[in-house]
Amino acid sequence: MRRLPNQPRAPRGLLATLLTALAVLAALVTGTVPAQADTTVCEQFGSTVIQGRYVVQNNRWGTSATQCVTATDSGFRVTRADGSVPTNGAPKSYPSVFNGCHYTNCSPGTALPARISGISSAPSSISYGFVDNAVYNASYDIWLDPTPRTDGVNRTEIMIWLNKVGQIQPIGSRAGTASVGGRTWEVWAGGNGTNDVLSFVAPSAMSGWSFDVMDFVRATVARGMAQSDWYLTSVQAGFEPWQNGAGLSVNSFSSTVNTGGGGPQEPGEPGGPAACSVSYATNVWPGGFTADVTVRNTGSSAVDGWKLAFALPSGQRVTNAWNASVTPASGAVTASGLDTNGRIAPGASANFGFQGTYSGSFTPPNGFSLNGTVCATV
Repeated sequence: MRRLPNQPRAPRGLLATLLTALAVLAALVTGTVPAQADTTVCEQFGSTVIQGRYVVQNNRWGTSATQCVTATDSGFRVTRADGSVPTNGAPKSYPSVFNGCHYTNCSPGTALPARISGISSAPSSISYGFVDNAVYNASYDIWLDPTPRTDGVNRTEIMIWLNKVGQIQPIGSRAGTASVGGRTWEVWAGGNGTNDVLSFVAPSAMSGWSFDVMDFVRATVARGMAQSDWYLTSVQAGFEPWQNGAGLSVNSFSSTVNTGGGGPQEPGEPGGPAACSVSYATNVWPGGFTADVTVRNTGSSAVDGWKLAFALPSGQRVTNAWNASVTPASGAVTASGLDTNGRIAPGASANFGFQGTYSGSFTPPNGFSLNGTVCATV
């Protein structure tokens, strides 16, 4: 049975007391504590809402040691992670943020569960913060089931390991490599006694990425570990720590599920995903940089109202932009065309740029997606 995180002490006054009582009642009904700035959750399965649409969960399922997460405006950080577990077994926990439903806890306004065949795209972006002196993975957890269930364990679990630190490995055994989302991955397949698991492991650490979740869902269907008439129930991102983990952070997270139509469309079809390529040229100096970005429509249909999503590496921040609106200033950002250049004809391109600051070493974004479709990087 889950318990709610400790409620704040009630302020003085009858009206304030009544308001506090109503807030507690709402938490009891929904199972989720309304988020405030930097809300800290230490309850084993406690959670809170960020951005009005995602759930941050502590999810300390594999240990009795204390773990706390602090939700921020755009993500969360692990503020306490006591204890350790053997690296040849399951991790301590999965502190994470999600869109969808997890054990009856559904994020506000989510489109999930949704039938796989009815999802045209599911763009997501992540920006991570890593630490030393810990053993962990930084991973997505994507859940599929034959039914639109909102409770319990789903039939198939897709994991995307963007970073792996220490002597740990995914469930099952290595099943070769695969090219998904424009990148090459080590693939592991197996089961944990409750559900099937298909894991995609990046050969080197990725601190952020923008991609289409459906690329991995369709790769899973192609391997026979799910069916197109199954349901996508949850898109989660966070960490699996085995040892320590305090200071790990999701700096920003976004997840959208676009439904409608009879399954995936081919590039170039009206309303279908765009085919695209992106060049990202930079001029870098100590503490600052500019980026000149060219988005090319390589499909046969025009792209109207283009939006290019990508994740700025940790420590980078946009200070101004031209020929596009770039928001937010850091983390998972989206560049949107203006009225004067919001349409990209077949074979044509749109160009925009921005100036920014950075700390530490400078690296470019790992990937780009145009209106929900992953682009080639040239």
